[in-house]
Amino acid sequence: MERYPGLPPFPDRIRRLEELACDLWWSWHYRARDVFKRLDYALWRDTAHNPVRMLRMINRDRLQWAAGDRSFLALYDSVVHDLDLARTARDTWWAQRYGSTAKGSQIAYFSAEFALHQSLPLYAGGLGVLAGDTCKEASDLGVPLVGIGFMYPQGYFHQHVSADGWQMESYERLDWLDAPIEPAVRADGTPCVVAVPLGDRTVLAAVWVVRAGRVRLFLLDTDLPENVPWDRELSARLYGGNQETRIQQEIVLGLGGVRALHAVGVEPAVWHLNEGHAAFVVLQRVRDAVEQGVTFEQAVADVRRTTVFTTHTPVAAGHDAFPFQLVEKYLAGAWGSLGGLRDHVLALGAYDNGNGNGQMFNMTALALRSAGAVNAVSQLHCDVTRRMWTPIWPDAKPGESPVKAITNGVHVPTWIAAELSKLFEAHIAPDWRQRHDDERMWDAIDALPDAELWAVRQALRAALFAFVRERARDRWTEERVGPGQIVAAGTLLDPSALTIGFARRFTAYKRPELLFTDPDRLARILSAARQPVQIIYAGKAHPADDSGKHHLQRIYKRAMDQGFGGRIAFIDDYDLHVAHFMTQGCDIWLNTPRKPLEASGTSGMKAAVNGVPNLSIGDGWWAEGYTGTNGWLIDGKSTSDDPAAVDAADADALYRLLEQDVVPSFYDRDGTGVPRAWLRIVREAIRTVMPHFSARRMMKQYVGSMYGLKSDPE
Repeated sequence: MERYPGLPPFPDRIRRLEELACDLWWSWHYRARDVFKRLDYALWRDTAHNPVRMLRMINRDRLQWAAGDRSFLALYDSVVHDLDLARTARDTWWAQRYGSTAKGSQIAYFSAEFALHQSLPLYAGGLGVLAGDTCKEASDLGVPLVGIGFMYPQGYFHQHVSADGWQMESYERLDWLDAPIEPAVRADGTPCVVAVPLGDRTVLAAVWVVRAGRVRLFLLDTDLPENVPWDRELSARLYGGNQETRIQQEIVLGLGGVRALHAVGVEPAVWHLNEGHAAFVVLQRVRDAVEQGVTFEQAVADVRRTTVFTTHTPVAAGHDAFPFQLVEKYLAGAWGSLGGLRDHVLALGAYDNGNGNGQMFNMTALALRSAGAVNAVSQLHCDVTRRMWTPIWPDAKPGESPVKAITNGVHVPTWIAAELSKLFEAHIAPDWRQRHDDERMWDAIDALPDAELWAVRQALRAALFAFVRERARDRWTEERVGPGQIVAAGTLLDPSALTIGFARRFTAYKRPELLFTDPDRLARILSAARQPVQIIYAGKAHPADDSGKHHLQRIYKRAMDQGFGGRIAFIDDYDLHVAHFMTQGCDIWLNTPRKPLEASGTSGMKAAVNGVPNLSIGDGWWAEGYTGTNGWLIDGKSTSDDPAAVDAADADALYRLLEQDVVPSFYDRDGTGVPRAWLRIVREAIRTVMPHFSARRMMKQYVGSMYGLKSDPE
């Protein structure tokens, strides 16, 4: 498609700027980001770091300047060379380990959401962030992975908070010309559109492609004029609508995703389903095999042998389950030659989760029964999953559940602050980014000078507060919000005070208000004259979660409460852009879930690799990540079955940690103003989390233990 209609072409000397902007590889390479910063830093900021939009808006005289500036051209040439190398290098980890034994072993990774960059709002939270980080790490390692998801024209909602703290949602239609996407094409060069049977009709889905280095992400879009209006809306919003909308979306993702891959010439050897939303992939693959003459039993066995399933949800109610009549209604046109075997297919998804509704068609049950390799996303979550889904494998002996644990990880190059990356290059290893999962390499962090590490941590906190102030200024000038909301936005925060970050989805089990169990005690901690503390909250509640919205509202009102002296702030419309500032700029990362309801969590990992220690309940990844020296474990040691009693005990433990350990450590400075003891904890957070909770470790583990591939003996 013509991305910049009516605008002069780019100067020939820098003609690949558009190509660079449209490959999200730039987003996790700070020197590539520097190309766009150097072009026009003010515009870079005004476009929320969206180079595609930036290149549409930039003054053409500025491009002429860039085409003649030696310093800019040196940077540009170097980055373009690195991009070419990233796309074509033959000496990747994958090539070295699997090159001659796994040729053609493409992995198809299905997910309902992908978080690659804020300019492409195809995500709601942790599931999408994990999927995006997986794609980026696959690119870095050379793993031949393709992603399959939805192109949501309206994405996830934008959050606005009213003067009384109530979350309001709005949706903004994506401007296609400002997004790093392009139409996918078939082998003959024609645009790729696939037909998906849905009930008594056929829905067409266009296929778009997003490039992220070596990885391609194919996205389905039903917003086509050939479809009726209600079908055009199917892919409009992430997690929008009721159960009927949800099941239709999942049919389009599963059946349409398989058909799209065939249409663009991708024939995967491994099919990885990221959560149960994609489980209808199984139906399409079994149907394809049966129509090629394979028996139903053999087709199911073949699908099982090549299917990997990752479950993320430790609560039975969180797994998609539909009444059988709804499933039959919308699969009516999808059976093909499986029509006589329909009951056998439906039986794969039949499950009673004990909530009183009887047997329903459960998407996770379908995936569990159809996958040859199944994993949970932390050690603790693995135990929970095995207990939860015991009826799926009634003949399994104790301790022989097929569910494995592969703890989530984060894509370090995406989440690491550029300032910290440069410090590691100077003092750890010039190629630390390529070896960041090497535990032994991080022993060198002891030699990193305290003064330099502290200076970087202070600079990152300063960047966070500059961002907070600028965001508050925008609310004041553009939205005309009142003074109370400006205070709630963080304008009274102290840039030198110990800053706690809490950023996640607002829902009851995450206990966002645990810190306010004893408001008077908290106020004394926050307002201590010589050792002040402040808290920045951020996060969205699901539009249908009124309980979560009430939690958010009460937090927001606390931020406007004069009794807390302006030391509590709420940053609205949490997204990847805000997440970068918070995980890099806070001093402490707080997490207070009700154990064991946090499957993994990854925000704390992002914070830790940036030298932000965790202060967390021992749930999810922190249950295995806490070492005793790399942060703090909140443990009220309550044995009560009463949630209120558990909350009270955990809150007291949290207050004691703040009063006796966290705050004193931060403010214990030597004669040069450096907190030596605090920096030992910062170092340990980096040393222990970087190699073990990176997407690099995670991706290697998937390849080695889940995808059924054997390494090259040579």
